[in-house]
Amino acid sequence: MIGIAVLGSTGSIGTSTLDVVGRHPDRFRIVALAAHRNAARLAEQILRWQPEYAALADARSMKELESLLSGARVRTRLLAGPDALEEIAGLPQVDHVMAAIVGSAGLRSTLAAAHAGKRLLLANKESLVMAGPLLLEAVRASGSELLPIDSEHNAIFQCLPRGARPGAPPPGVRRILLTASGGPFLDWTAEAMAGATPEEACAHPNWVMGRKISVDSATLMNKGLELIEACFLFGLPPDRVEILVHRQSIVHSLVEYVDGSVLAQLASPDMRTPIAYALAWPDRVPAGVQFLDLVRAGRLDFCAPDTVKFRCLALAQAAARAGGLHPVALNAVNEVAVRAFLDGQLNFPDIAAVIETVITKVSGGTIGSLDDVLQADAEARSLAEMSCGRRRNALRTA
Repeated sequence: MIGIAVLGSTGSIGTSTLDVVGRHPDRFRIVALAAHRNAARLAEQILRWQPEYAALADARSMKELESLLSGARVRTRLLAGPDALEEIAGLPQVDHVMAAIVGSAGLRSTLAAAHAGKRLLLANKESLVMAGPLLLEAVRASGSELLPIDSEHNAIFQCLPRGARPGAPPPGVRRILLTASGGPFLDWTAEAMAGATPEEACAHPNWVMGRKISVDSATLMNKGLELIEACFLFGLPPDRVEILVHRQSIVHSLVEYVDGSVLAQLASPDMRTPIAYALAWPDRVPAGVQFLDLVRAGRLDFCAPDTVKFRCLALAQAAARAGGLHPVALNAVNEVAVRAFLDGQLNFPDIAAVIETVITKVSGGTIGSLDDVLQADAEARSLAEMSCGRRRNALRTA
């Protein structure tokens, strides 16, 4: 029995992971669950899975969780606070850690799992974007296994030669082709996008995701972050990672080899496929997904992204080329700007504008330690908050 810890269990990746695990009770068992503040959903999961441990990163929600579980027959040990996630990630009875906490909040627990030598199922792309060199070094030093969960990176992993190692250029590979759905605004004009609402930005045509990543998909920032992630994961420079818009989300990514061969991974747009692959690797197990019908799909279309209309992608590509602490700042400013947009404090085009304004002011530099990362993150967030404040005031007086 393989012991699983799910960090971010109440989100879309977490619930999909539990769905796959539930289909294979003879193979996997849930040791620990962790969420940010969704006490109600976590209580339901505790009652269903009876884990040994459960944690809420936001300690203020613990009273609600305890109240919901009062009188129930559970032996789950409840933990609270950010340190609790790191404790869960390093538990000796945990073999695989699903790192599915959204944003920079997942960095420390992801690093803890890597340092502890776990099989790290990485759905938290921000950990690589912010601290790629540190995470890869922890994986190498501990003997951890790093398997990507993003559908694009998982697809690439499936298409690479056996024996490819995280952070090392795979032999015989000329370039990687990352596919992007284009999000809900692919066919919108720039003028129409200026009036886009959070609800419209979160209405992804193919995937069911959380609100933050849905907005990132709408701006194409998600694809820019995935480009940076791919460079770290597969040891390739940005000019060997190409973005392709593929509206159908059936080809999840492609790998081109030096002999002219191009290998692609195809599947229905369902995150349970990459999750099942990573959980059982090198084996394959049923994931509960709808099987792909290419006749019904009819056609597969590809085109280049419009980096003028989707400025966030161009900014991410520039940060990838600059390297060092620039991706840290990019991610930090994006998180602040997206939150402000979702709160109704920015217009949709302001997300890219805030990022572009701030990214030119950050100090940059190289990553030598986690403190360097955290300092750059804090600096960029402070500048982003000020920029958002100025635009918020302008929006109110307009």
